[in-house]
Amino acid sequence: MARRPHNLAVLARRCLIAAGVVVALCVAAPGARAVDAGFARFLESVWPDAHKAGVTRATFEAQTRGLAPDYKLPDLALPGRPKTGAPAQAEFVQVPAAYLKEKTIERLAAQGRKLMRRHRATLSAIERRFGVPGPVILAIWGRETDYGRYRLPYDTLRVVATQAYVGRRKEQYRNEFILALKILQDGDVARKDFRSSWAGATGLTQFLPSELDKHGVDFDGDGRVDIWTSIPDALASAARQLVNKGWQPGLRWAYEVQAPRNVDCTQGVPEVTRPIGEWLRAGFAPVRGQRLSAAERAQPASLLQPEGIYGPSFLTTKNYFVIKEYNFSDLYVLFVGHLADRMTDPRPFATPWSASTQLRSRDVEAMQRHLARLGLYRDKIDGKAGMLTRSALGAFQKSARLKVDCWPSQAVLRAMNGAR
Repeated sequence: MARRPHNLAVLARRCLIAAGVVVALCVAAPGARAVDAGFARFLESVWPDAHKAGVTRATFEAQTRGLAPDYKLPDLALPGRPKTGAPAQAEFVQVPAAYLKEKTIERLAAQGRKLMRRHRATLSAIERRFGVPGPVILAIWGRETDYGRYRLPYDTLRVVATQAYVGRRKEQYRNEFILALKILQDGDVARKDFRSSWAGATGLTQFLPSELDKHGVDFDGDGRVDIWTSIPDALASAARQLVNKGWQPGLRWAYEVQAPRNVDCTQGVPEVTRPIGEWLRAGFAPVRGQRLSAAERAQPASLLQPEGIYGPSFLTTKNYFVIKEYNFSDLYVLFVGHLADRMTDPRPFATPWSASTQLRSRDVEAMQRHLARLGLYRDKIDGKAGMLTRSALGAFQKSARLKVDCWPSQAVLRAMNGAR
């Protein structure tokens, strides 16, 4: 039997824990740093699994010595305190025009064009190996960390340990914690450089430790998978993740189209998939007037209307949904896909964004609950007006004989409240 890590055992023995308190602060010794006894016991409980996963005693003790939970993180479930949710992500609370700011897109596209020239050989080699175009992975890098300019604010190990201890997704983060220890043990990154978001995503292209374990690539051949300082490793790892999630070489992510005046916006869901040629015959037209090849016309696609019948419309291919696996947000995919396009074509979206305001999350949640009671919505109640919510709204508008625009507005909310 493996004995417990010495430093944690000593801390636990020296703690005085008040009866009935789950998370308690205890003093290790006069003048010593305060120790969280519950967290110390949690770390002890992780050791057997970490050992089985290949983490050495030396690594475990060195990396957990002095480690303390960060109770200020979001998405925690602390005893005696209200549950905290994940912070509102810009992808889900901003209108498209605010998230896809032209000024930001143009700045990142200009920098992306410079990086395409600077890293031409690396990007070409990555595309030959994985089939993912250079602009796409550069766009992911640009969106995630502003091409490395943005310094991630948190200590990754502390984040994943805290989330594993008192987060709302403990089992997931227990594994992330163990894999983070392995990353440090392998010497891929120094602890001081192992920085992350509040959710534990780390590196230039933002990987959770488990994603890095699955998709990481040592593309520069130095014996380490280094997504923190090695641009080849970071970009190749992003490309490999896309491929592993189903990326199809040679396939565009989406086509911006002009929708017909009589468009049925309730069809804008992934389940309604037709060959692009069929959409074109139904009146959807490429905005630039480009002629699509027979192969392109045969590709299956779904309709996406982020602002309902207002603003741009898109026919989205399988690669659209592969990018969405990187970040489950339509606005994120539009940002990355459009930024990639802008590195080779300076033109913005042909149709301007329309909405200037968006309902608060609690109002969208109220809509989702009402739609669920009517049997029109069967997804999560999360306050996010995604594809399924917009389609369900359109179905409600049809049944209530309202204007069918598939957009969550105060007028629709009032109609729902009046129908109760």
